Amino acid sequence: MKKTAFTAFLIGLLLIASCRKETGNSVRYLFRDEPFLQEYSIKYYLTIPEAKPKKVVCDRNGYIQVLSTAGLFKPSGGMLLQPGTLEPDKHYRFFVSTNILVIETCRNQIIYCDNKHIFSNAWAGKLNIEHRLPEVKMAAAGDDFQFLLSDGKRLILADTSGIIQNYELDDEEITDIRYSGLTGRFYLLGKSSLMALTPGEKAPEKIFTGTPLTCFDISGDRIIAGTSNGILTIDLKTGKPEGTVKSKIPCTEITALCVIDGTPWLGSVKGAMKLREDGRFDYYSSERWLPSDTIVDITKGPDNSVLILTTAGLSKICFEEITLEDKALFYEKQVRQRHIRHGLNATLALARKGDLSSGSLEDSDNDGLWTGLYLASQTFRYSVTRSAEALQNVRESLEAMERLYTINPVPGFPARSFERIGYPVHDPERWLPSPEEGWMWKSTTSSDEAIVHMFAFGVVAELIEEPFIRSKAVKLIDTLMSHIVNNNFYLIDIDGKPTRWGRWNPEYVNSLHPSVGDRKLNSSNIISMLQTAYHFTGKKKYRDAAFYLMNEHGYLENLMRPMKEIGHAPADADETSRMLSDGWNHSDDEMYYCGYWGLYRYAFNDTLKKKFRQAIIDHWETEKPEKEALWNIMTFMTGKKDCGLDDAVWYLKEYPLDLITWTIRNSHRNDIEKIPDNFRNQTINEVLPPDELPVTRHNSNRFTLDGGNGGLSEMSAGDIWLLPYWMGRYLGVIGSKKN
Repeated sequence: MKKTAFTAFLIGLLLIASCRKETGNSVRYLFRDEPFLQEYSIKYYLTIPEAKPKKVVCDRNGYIQVLSTAGLFKPSGGMLLQPGTLEPDKHYRFFVSTNILVIETCRNQIIYCDNKHIFSNAWAGKLNIEHRLPEVKMAAAGDDFQFLLSDGKRLILADTSGIIQNYELDDEEITDIRYSGLTGRFYLLGKSSLMALTPGEKAPEKIFTGTPLTCFDISGDRIIAGTSNGILTIDLKTGKPEGTVKSKIPCTEITALCVIDGTPWLGSVKGAMKLREDGRFDYYSSERWLPSDTIVDITKGPDNSVLILTTAGLSKICFEEITLEDKALFYEKQVRQRHIRHGLNATLALARKGDLSSGSLEDSDNDGLWTGLYLASQTFRYSVTRSAEALQNVRESLEAMERLYTINPVPGFPARSFERIGYPVHDPERWLPSPEEGWMWKSTTSSDEAIVHMFAFGVVAELIEEPFIRSKAVKLIDTLMSHIVNNNFYLIDIDGKPTRWGRWNPEYVNSLHPSVGDRKLNSSNIISMLQTAYHFTGKKKYRDAAFYLMNEHGYLENLMRPMKEIGHAPADADETSRMLSDGWNHSDDEMYYCGYWGLYRYAFNDTLKKKFRQAIIDHWETEKPEKEALWNIMTFMTGKKDCGLDDAVWYLKEYPLDLITWTIRNSHRNDIEKIPDNFRNQTINEVLPPDELPVTRHNSNRFTLDGGNGGLSEMSAGDIWLLPYWMGRYLGVIGSKKN
């Protein structure tokens, strides 16, 4: 396959990265990292409002041309995440003054029709045929430079010698023409029929009537036709339909159809679709893929791409051969170049939709959480590659997380975030001045920050040999857990009171009904944190506290409660229990799994470790339908052999390179089977691919069909993708591309 600039860029990154023998793996490469086709889009927007797109073509040289009501246009600029524009085509000077009515291709060269001639710039410009259709609307090329042209009512068959035949159609209006080399016939789409014309015959023959067709193309011995209610397959020679209209597709109102290398591509009023070999569809909608969702035309593009013309411009869907390791290094650049704020892993807010140059880094409630997940990813990366860059990323992220503890005056209490005084921030009422002049910090830290801090610090302490880094991680573990243990298992804020969610005290935890997830979750998390603290500090107070909670207050029973028993609290339960169990909180999954690292790996003894393994696998069985890479990969640490590795790899491959938060809509789709409302908020039978869903983090419901904010932010791959990938590498379930 021809290497493009994008692929060359990835190869260059790989040459820079230092890769040594991997270490710390309990399993040896269940998945071999071989090249796969990564999809991404390059978009070209129309900048002239009066130009209405009509047709897109591409010649053997990769030259792309778009015909509109305002003349010919060509793509300008444009690359992944940096859209280009469609500009007036002045490549040949006569384009400016010639009224081009039709563009098509013949033998992979572009042909044109004005109101008098069909001609081309190929073949030394010798092709020039008078057609006598002043309002020609369409054309198709047959064998031996034969062309069939139509203005909708009349047909002209011509070749290089001139006009061969004229046809008048009294009862039909033609909307499209195709040619089949298999039969040697032209096929004509009418408003109410499909016709075939053999050169030399007196008139076209109607071969299909009935279902009104909107568009069609030919694939071997079949015709694939679009309707307002799906697609229909018709036998090319007999005109008989093969079955009924297939309406189980994302959008049934078909506006364009093109068979590319044997694969049908469909355009609709709500995006484009590619028919897969398994009969299902890949769905391309929203500005992640397209300038607009109303499709005008589709054709094959250069370098294994597909060109999709929409009412707002052109999209070039590219298919590049890369590996997961290539993809990881692409994301590594994304994080470092656009998502590091004072060392914290942050979201980029965009002033203009999709425009990365308009971005500014924003704070969030969970800066420490997202940074902790990124810190863990870089620790795993360093452990398996010994990359100096990864180690430096660890240093900087750990330093940023350390500052969450020192920037506020409460001993051992981590701030949610920090920022310079005077800068606009989210939730200003929770921001307080720091003892450090010129800085402020965000209060009300929650339990989800605490558990991820402990997960990340534990990973660093376990896997980084450099004494300074390791000792800092151990100190932070001790600092946070001393605060929690000394304050009776609460996070105590600057006001001297527990934060809303920083509560692991038995009085609070066991006040919740046993069916409430928080009772199981908080018990699991605090035991994990105490085990982690004891493992790395050796301080007896942490071990004693953990056994006190398990033996005296039932925390072992709480955390071992099967997931099938978690659900709605009964009507007679307390108000808090009812409020916390109105539906599954997917942030809890993230908290559980980050806690599972310390719960299982640092278990006090083998008996507990066996029990904890049981709890983790029980949870994974519940999560399995979501095909969440991080949950699946982390479950491998228990030694379970089948933890959905195929689903995890599928997630990693299918996650889009474009992490801009485009507005995504799937709830209208006709190819998904919705299920009744349920506690876990699973909306459909089978989860959709990540590149068809809104960009989300691991704390979100992967069955959420709609979302996004119109492309006004870009999320970081640091926690979303890099953590499951590098953890998979560390655990040995994903190999490097060299293995």
